[in-house]
Amino acid sequence: MQKSFIESLTDVLNAMDSVLGSAPWFPFVLLATGIFFTLYLGFPQIRYFGHAWKIVRGKYDDPNDPGDATHFQALTTAISGTVGTGNIGGVALAIYLGGPAALFWMWMTAFFGMTTKFVEVSLSHKYRTTDEKGFIVGGPMYVMERRLNMKWLAVLFAVATVISSFGTGNLPQSNNIASGVASTFGIPEWVTGLTLATMLGLVIVGGIRRIVQVAQKIVPLMAVFYVVGALGVILFNLEQVGASLLSVFQDAFTGSSAAGGFLGATFAYAFNRGVNRGLFSNEAGQGSAPIAHAAAKADEPVSEGMVSILEPFIDTIIICTLTGLVILSSGVWTQKHENEFQQFDMAIVTGVYTEQDPGQRDSLFAFLNGDGTAVDTYDGDIEIIAGRPTETGGFTILHNRSIAEDVRFMIEGQPYTGSVSVADGKLDSDVTVVGRSLVHSVDLTTAAFSRGVFGEYGGYIVAIGLVLFAFTTSVAWSYYGDRAMTYLFGVRSVLPYRIVYVIGFFFAAIVDTSLVWLFAAITIAFMTLPNLFTILMLRREMREIIADYWEKFREEYPNE
Repeated sequence: MQKSFIESLTDVLNAMDSVLGSAPWFPFVLLATGIFFTLYLGFPQIRYFGHAWKIVRGKYDDPNDPGDATHFQALTTAISGTVGTGNIGGVALAIYLGGPAALFWMWMTAFFGMTTKFVEVSLSHKYRTTDEKGFIVGGPMYVMERRLNMKWLAVLFAVATVISSFGTGNLPQSNNIASGVASTFGIPEWVTGLTLATMLGLVIVGGIRRIVQVAQKIVPLMAVFYVVGALGVILFNLEQVGASLLSVFQDAFTGSSAAGGFLGATFAYAFNRGVNRGLFSNEAGQGSAPIAHAAAKADEPVSEGMVSILEPFIDTIIICTLTGLVILSSGVWTQKHENEFQQFDMAIVTGVYTEQDPGQRDSLFAFLNGDGTAVDTYDGDIEIIAGRPTETGGFTILHNRSIAEDVRFMIEGQPYTGSVSVADGKLDSDVTVVGRSLVHSVDLTTAAFSRGVFGEYGGYIVAIGLVLFAFTTSVAWSYYGDRAMTYLFGVRSVLPYRIVYVIGFFFAAIVDTSLVWLFAAITIAFMTLPNLFTILMLRREMREIIADYWEKFREEYPNE
C-alpha cells in the first residue's frame, strides 16, 4: 500500500526527531549546560532571586535608559511566550509518556534552566542594537555575529527562529486552543481558528509596543485564574497529593511502573520526555526569551538577565507543578476516557492482549517504544456490523499507548457496516474510530480539572486558561519571528511574515495534534543547539560582566 502524504511526512519528522530533540544525548546536553553554569557562576538562581524581584518591581528603574519596554513588560512578554500549551498540554503529555517521573525532570530542567536563561539574556542584552526604524533588536543571532564573528551561525539561528516561531509559538498553541474549545464548548475547530487568527493579526500588527501592553495586562490575570482553578482540584483530592509527590521522587531514577491503562515508562523515557517537555514549557536555553528582553529599558545587561531568572520559576516550578499535581492526584492519567481516535496515535496488532498479563504489558511497551518485540502489526480486513467488529480474536487495537476498549467504527456520526482494510497496523479507511483509551495533552488536563470542587465546570477553566495562555504565547512568538526576519531580510520582510504567521495559526487549528507536537520538538532543537554553543563560548565574559555589574551597583547603592 502506498503511504499517504501525512504518513510519509510523519516518517520524515520521526527520523529527524530521533537524532535531535528525542535523541538520548539532547536532554543531557541541555541539562549539563544548566548544571555547568550553575556551578561556574555559584548558583545565581538562588543568590540573585530576591534581587531579581526588586528589579521587576522597578526599584532601580531609570526612565532614561535605552529600550522600548520596562523590566516588567519585558518579563511578562517573555512569560507570555513560555506560559502556553506547555503548561497545560505539555505537562499532560510528559506524564502520559513518562509517568510521574517526568515531572521531576521538568523541575530539574527549570531549576538549572534559571541559570541558563540568566546567561543567554544577559549576553543578548549586551550585544543588542537598533533596526532601520530605530527599534531595539537583540537576541542570540546578534551575539553570534557581533561578538563571535560567526555570521553563518547567526543566520542559521535566525532561520531556526523563524521556523520555530511556527513550531513552538504558532502551530501547537492554535491546535491546542481549538481542541480544548471544541471538547469543552462544542465549537468547531475552524471557527475557533478563524476567530483567534483575526485577533492575532490585530494585535501583532502594532509591533512590540502593543505586544508588551497586551502582555502586561493579560499575563498576571491568566496566571491567577489558572492557579485558583488548579488549587480547586488539588484541595479536593488532597489525600492523594502526598502519594503523588512521593511517586514523582520515587520513580525519578527508576521509571514509572504500569498502573491502570498506563503501560509503564523506563527511566530513559521519563528523563527524555521530562527534559524535552520542560524545555518546551520554559524555553531555557532555546534562545527565544533574550529577543524579548533585549527591548527592556536597562543600561546594565546583567540586571535584565536577573529578571529572566524568574521565568522558569513562574512557568515550570509553579504553574507546571500545579498542572502535574492536578493530573496525578485526580488519577485520570491511568484511566481510559471516551474519545475519538486519531490515526497517528492508533495501531492494530496481531493477537489478543490484556493489561492483566505482565508479560503482555511488557511486550506492548517494547512495541510502542520501537524496541525488539514479538508483537506483530496486523494486516488484513476487519468486518464491521453496526459499528462493531464481528470477531475480535485476531487483533488488538491500541490507541494513545493503551489497549482500546469499547471500540466503535463510525461514518458521518452513524455506526458503520462493512469492511475496513488494515496494512502494517494502520487503518486504510476514512471511517472514524471512537472508544475508550488513555488521553493526553489538553484532553488529559481537562479531564483532571473536572475532578475537583468545580466539577464539570473545571473543564471551562482549562479551556479559558488555554485560550489566554496559548494566545499570548503566539503573540510573543510572532515578535521573536519578526525580529529574526528583520535580521535576515530587513524591516520590509516583517509584514509578509506576519501574514503567513496568521494564516498558519488558522491552519494549525484543524490538523492532527500529535503531528504538531512532533514538529514542535524538532524546531526547538534547531534553535537550542547553536544558542548553547554560543553561551558556552562566552562563559568567561559572563563571569566578568556579573562582577562588573555588582561593582557598579555597590557604588550606586552602597546601603543595599
